[in-house]
Amino acid sequence: MALALPLSLVQPRQQAQLMTSFASSPSKIHSAAPPLRRISNSAGSSRSVNRSTILDVKPCGRSSHGTTPMSASSFCFVTGATSGYIACSPDDDVYAYIPVYVMLPSAGVDGVMADCWWGIVEDQQPREYRWSGYKHLFQLIKDLDLKLQVVMSFHRCGGNVGDDIAIPLPEWVREVGNTNPDIYFTDKDGNHNDECLTWGIDQEPVLLGRTALEVYADFMRSFRTEIDEFFQDGTITEVQVGLGPCGELRYPAYPMENGWSYPGIGEFQCYDKYLMRSMSEAAQARCRRHWENGPQGVGTYNSRPYDTDFFEDRGGYNSKYGIFFLNWYSQILIEHADRVLMLANSIFQGTQIAAKVAGVHWWYNTYSHASELTAGFYNNIQHDGYAPIIAVLKKHGAQLNFTCVELSTSKHEEEFPEAMSDPEDLIWQVLTTSWQIGIPVACENALPCFGRDDYQRVLENAKPALKKREGKNLVGFTYLRLCPTLFEEQNFTEFKQFVKKMHGEDVFDDS
Repeated sequence: MALALPLSLVQPRQQAQLMTSFASSPSKIHSAAPPLRRISNSAGSSRSVNRSTILDVKPCGRSSHGTTPMSASSFCFVTGATSGYIACSPDDDVYAYIPVYVMLPSAGVDGVMADCWWGIVEDQQPREYRWSGYKHLFQLIKDLDLKLQVVMSFHRCGGNVGDDIAIPLPEWVREVGNTNPDIYFTDKDGNHNDECLTWGIDQEPVLLGRTALEVYADFMRSFRTEIDEFFQDGTITEVQVGLGPCGELRYPAYPMENGWSYPGIGEFQCYDKYLMRSMSEAAQARCRRHWENGPQGVGTYNSRPYDTDFFEDRGGYNSKYGIFFLNWYSQILIEHADRVLMLANSIFQGTQIAAKVAGVHWWYNTYSHASELTAGFYNNIQHDGYAPIIAVLKKHGAQLNFTCVELSTSKHEEEFPEAMSDPEDLIWQVLTTSWQIGIPVACENALPCFGRDDYQRVLENAKPALKKREGKNLVGFTYLRLCPTLFEEQNFTEFKQFVKKMHGEDVFDDS
């Protein structure tokens, strides 16, 4: 299992002493996780701390949950946001977190997933990186004999489902944004979204003389150099590269801060001056100057497809202009992934890289798939939007991490019948396309997950043979997220049972 821990203040000898203490007194650690708290950084500001974990899935034997062996490299993960362990001031309470992480190996977890936040590491000045806290963290994980998956987090944390900490983009980037807000994605009403940088500046030197791609590459090179020992000794097994909001490859089409709520269709995010120029050039290349602007009749963040001219069945999305626009919009997303993954693959040679793709499942059972279209996935009843993305991942040797693997279609039909949601069919479409193209696939849950039914759906997606379907096993599963509720006695018991099943062990559930 893998974890991301806010424990930079624990020195190696202290770590060893604490580990010995907890190992010899297991009763001391079988308690609920401590509540979230806030710790201060060296500048005096405070940030909340969350926890995250990753689990390695061992080769399974032949049991009711392991009739199809998973590969020896498969993983199962628990994750969350990590912050505060960079440049934090002394706080004795930090030691209170150690029992939580020591408990996880007892559940069979194999490693930790840690977000390496751009907004923390390169906060004050460009090209000035602070990795010391992460070095302490990674050493702790290594001392616990756990593996590590790291995320290059080029996005803001805060404002989305599950976010309980606030980590903005670097201060110097925000200063650039104050004078040039078009470095951010923008909706049709001119609202700028500072969750991440627009892909329109990937190759524009607007970040104090650097392009966005150069900024990402410099950050990743610094990480690879400064954290070299953990690559060399095999502690770091994977680098997931952030490609958009929440670290996901998608447009920020459904931001709650702009009033979006489920199951709104969201809005297109291509109205910064850089993407508008790209759209204009694409229209002119087709001798269609009247196509230079975004589509009309698309509604607002909380519209339903059938209330709009563009997304209604066989609406504007299916016109010549609609096809042009959606091809261009989705191609911008694909080209961004292509460029960033090419850099990552070069920088992290010899280490598995990965990309996370969001599971936008609402309005899947409609002709237009409106919410997928606004997020940048040109996927509808006439067009496969995921094959081109997966092909780019394969080109660069990247693993796919797909979300919402625990969701039930029937449950969503019962709770949100108006959403026309079908997460199970969406998951199966993405998995089968990935297997056909030939890339490894890992998944994670989208919402809090503590019950046996949710775990069973994860198992069935992880091992298709359980539902008598043809397909390959997942190479990994990421559990979101490590929190006090997980450590409640009944929940933690269910979690341990689930991990055993992922490992292919014989487990007899209580009736």
